[in-house]
Amino acid sequence: MTVHAPETQARKAQALAHALGPVIAEALAAPDVVEVIVNADGAIWIERAGAGRVHSGQIIARADAERVLRLVADHAGDVVNHDNPLPSATLPGGERFQGVYAPVSAGPGFVIRTRPETIFTLADYVDQAVMSSAQAMVLEAAAQARENILIVGGTGTGKTTLANAILALPAFAQDRVILIEDTAELQCAAPDQLALLTRRADPPISMAELVRAALRLRPDRIVIGEVRDGSALDLLKAWNTGHPGGLATIHANSAPEALDRLEDLIGEVSQTVPRRAIGQAIGLIVFLRRTPGGRRLESLVRVEGWTAEAGYRLTPI
Repeated sequence: MTVHAPETQARKAQALAHALGPVIAEALAAPDVVEVIVNADGAIWIERAGAGRVHSGQIIARADAERVLRLVADHAGDVVNHDNPLPSATLPGGERFQGVYAPVSAGPGFVIRTRPETIFTLADYVDQAVMSSAQAMVLEAAAQARENILIVGGTGTGKTTLANAILALPAFAQDRVILIEDTAELQCAAPDQLALLTRRADPPISMAELVRAALRLRPDRIVIGEVRDGSALDLLKAWNTGHPGGLATIHANSAPEALDRLEDLIGEVSQTVPRRAIGQAIGLIVFLRRTPGGRRLESLVRVEGWTAEAGYRLTPI
């Protein structure tokens, strides 16, 4: 009897759930879990929103962890071995998966980032004292005025969660929005939207290729999940040539360092860094920090341009 594709996918999903085990399965089903972490020693760590990361007290057997890596790689049309030790994929439930395998780690490990079931609003951020009402009003006004917004912070500071809150604003719902990501995490209120994903498997499709393609897809706003390579130059050109009102996240330790990071990424693909264009394209920088008391919006900085004499003109709000 011929096994149809849906049946095959269902069997793979069932095999993956079995390999993950009940502890991880229960965590992934909980609405407040943000990440599930398995280290090379098999220890299972669980991070919950607002509660931080704690050890579950459980471990996953090495053989099961290896099986998880192989099943996820197979789901992505890839393999995991010593020559390809970093499997990455989006799981059937929409979770983001990043694995590690020998020789880059002493044993198999992985991190599963869950996709939030509910979208936080800016009002939720104000209620939870992550930002002030004045800061929320600035973000709403920037989205309405079609300023390009850059969300900045370190790992785990909630950049994507805040991006989703901004994308839920009425200003985005009025336009055609193109979303570009490595894994599907962004959620937008716009009825007219198109989500594009990069591809690692052969033939690969890069972020830069998708940004260039987005320009031919009639966008009003272009949104990038995370700027991490030379696509920064293509995004800059798009934002500066009739497509304002975009949004992107980037890893950096402060608002000014975000612009330095952009320069570094552009420098990977261009001998000339267009600082004036950066100063013109970026309207507002939002800097998030993770503190012992939780995540908070530490600063909002308006970019007023760039000059050779003074560099970037940054005005804290």
